[in-house]
Amino acid sequence: MLRRTWKGDLIAGLTVGIVALPLALAFGVSSGAGAEAGLITAIVAGLVAAVFGGSNIQVSGPTGAMVVVLGPIVAAQGAGVVALVTIMAGVMVLIAAVLRLGRAVAVIPWPVIEGFTLGIAVIIFLQQVPSALGAPAGPSPNSLVAAVQTVAATDWAAALVPLAIVAVVAVIMVLAPLVRPWVPGSIIAIVVVTVVSTWLALPVETIGTLPAALPAPALPSLSGVDVAALLIPAATIAALAAIESLLSARVGASLADTGRLDPDRELVGQGLASVASGLFGGMPATGAIARTAVNVRAGGRSRLAAIIHSIVLVGVVYLASTIVATIPLAALSGVLMVTAVRMVSVPTVRRIVTATRSDALIFVATAVVTIAFDLIIAVGIGILAAGVIALRTLAASSGVIREPLPGDPKPGDERIALFRLDGALFFGAAERLTDAISDTTGASVVIVRLSQIRDLDATGARVIVELIEGLERRGITVIIKGIQERHLTLATRVGVVGALRHPNHLVASLETAVEHARSHIAREQAAGTVSPAD
Repeated sequence: MLRRTWKGDLIAGLTVGIVALPLALAFGVSSGAGAEAGLITAIVAGLVAAVFGGSNIQVSGPTGAMVVVLGPIVAAQGAGVVALVTIMAGVMVLIAAVLRLGRAVAVIPWPVIEGFTLGIAVIIFLQQVPSALGAPAGPSPNSLVAAVQTVAATDWAAALVPLAIVAVVAVIMVLAPLVRPWVPGSIIAIVVVTVVSTWLALPVETIGTLPAALPAPALPSLSGVDVAALLIPAATIAALAAIESLLSARVGASLADTGRLDPDRELVGQGLASVASGLFGGMPATGAIARTAVNVRAGGRSRLAAIIHSIVLVGVVYLASTIVATIPLAALSGVLMVTAVRMVSVPTVRRIVTATRSDALIFVATAVVTIAFDLIIAVGIGILAAGVIALRTLAASSGVIREPLPGDPKPGDERIALFRLDGALFFGAAERLTDAISDTTGASVVIVRLSQIRDLDATGARVIVELIEGLERRGITVIIKGIQERHLTLATRVGVVGALRHPNHLVASLETAVEHARSHIAREQAAGTVSPAD
């Protein structure tokens, strides 16, 4: 395959490397770990994930979601713990791979994913407000509150220059693709504002000194670090890394036919990528949806493209670190603000909010909780809400119908009640369905058809037992017709068969059930009592 795709991979790798440079620098600065950490992560993690991951086209590196998580950690414990928490998170992702949890992301509903994405986009945008205004960040750990605090304390005269830089960057990034779709607007924008800023000696803060070479790998120091306090942040990062990487890989797989995606191997690659990134002093890495999409659209079809992307960034470190150091921070803020806006697809949002009321509720709730509280909590609440709504929908699709007896009516048929259960008989619907049968009056025999039951759980089977026992205590004979073979073992173990007055009251055909019921009615009419046995 490589012989056929190497030219496209080479072009794609160069393109993604150019696109990734400003994002890596911006995410590093925005997280508090520094531009160097963002660049190291893009190089090291991008290379390791490309070699060991489960996707042929995934491009990994620092992402906005990680910035959102790392910001509070750096604010609370300092940038020195980033490498350690990165390694811890990487090990946790590797454990998830060993446990074969890679396919678990498939259970995350679409509205949750999009609400999560919207929330992250809003937080990324809000986090850029201080740099865009050239003002210190607000003291609140919440991005929305901190942004409001920053705006309230801003010196607007001093903010005009960084705001102008942000505006120029945004305009160039928006217009560049209109001229040529392949034009890297972010790079052009950064080059323009950096040249102008340096030439005019504008009073703006820049990235500052970067290393002229990659650092040697080393274990982070544990001196003075409360490792136990980092366990929950590391677990949050690990969960986020797994979710975002698998989602990104799924998106990439949908864009091009480049071979099967192995989700568990992808977790191995992402876990090793974060461990390697931490050893070199980088930050946590995930699969990056935007860079992966650029890779596919630029012609990338194998792992070579992501490897070349890392090599391009290595060239930047060794050949252009002095130039990169002069980039204004406001320019990186502009890049991230535009990136955040582009993360939100208006047509997608419109489809979700107009689909169903429950989908709209899940989408909005996930986004709001993401912005107001925590990313992983938001995903958990979104999945929980989706599960509850799905159970309600499933329960609503279940029903109980009283049917007439087949064939010509016979004397005594009015004493026989025939019910059909449809749908799913599970903990969310069982009691509601069987209540309708329990309320039967005027019947001596009740036939319950179970052949149309799609799903049966232990709670549903137990409710059938209670239904049988309740009717039998009232002197009503119960005949069960048509338990499917796949449900019979469960029904037997829970006691459905044992609760019947006689084993012959479990029948396979409706004709047999009706004939048996009529024989009971005939004996009752002859004796004037209900027969206690078959």
